[in-house]
Amino acid sequence: MKMTTLCYLERGDEYLMLHRTKKENDENHDKWIGVGGKFEAGESPEDCMRREILEETGLTVTDYRYRGIVTFVSNVYETEYMHLFSVSDWTGEARECDEGELAWIKKQKLFDLTMWQGDRIFLRLLQEDAPFFSLKLTYQGDELTEAVLNGQNL
Repeated sequence: MKMTTLCYLERGDEYLMLHRTKKENDENHDKWIGVGGKFEAGESPEDCMRREILEETGLTVTDYRYRGIVTFVSNVYETEYMHLFSVSDWTGEARECDEGELAWIKKQKLFDLTMWQGDRIFLRLLQEDAPFFSLKLTYQGDELTEAVLNGQNL
């Protein structure tokens, strides 16, 4: 079981997105995702989120919301529990990321990007300002076969 965070830094009508192109053997290769990564020993979700954002962008988080937990089940990859955050304020200047290209993308253009099918569900929930949620996404290879939001099939 893998524990991760995923964070969407929000600037007006844009999110900071990461186009994963640089890492070898990357299950997210060539997909657009938020910023985040795996927990280190002893970290809380907030600790992991802050560290990953600093490592990948050079930015220091000053205001955020813990938005939900996403459970990924796959016939290819290890089960993953991803803690989802939105970030509304930070300090510092963004720098180059060693995992891909960072870009500010207008929210209305997000769904034009190459991304996991399930990411579209939780991005919609973020845009709708949904209350804290639990989302289970089941994949066969790259195909989303089931989505369950707060115990209800979508």
